[in-house]
Amino acid sequence: MAVKIIIVRRVPREKEEDLRPLVLKMRALANTCPGYISGETLINYDDPEERLVISSWRALENWQDWVEDPRRRELQAQVDALLGRETLYSIYYNG
Repeated sequence: MAVKIIIVRRVPREKEEDLRPLVLKMRALANTCPGYISGETLINYDDPEERLVISSWRALENWQDWVEDPRRRELQAQVDALLGRETLYSIYYNG
């Protein structure tokens, strides 16, 4: 069953440029993973520091494999350190 992963981040304006290469590298790596379908990042119109990421995967197992990938874990640790908080994920499927 396909799943969508919802990620919400707060990105202060002064950290945008430092975050961008990390997120782009993470997306490029995800693109090479089995089961990755797509990803998009949305910026809240009323609160530009809020970012919503929607990542689509063919199966929950594909997402879980990506979560455990050491390359992703290293990049994610850098993102969390930069933003000063742990990234949280929510997993959704079509009901």
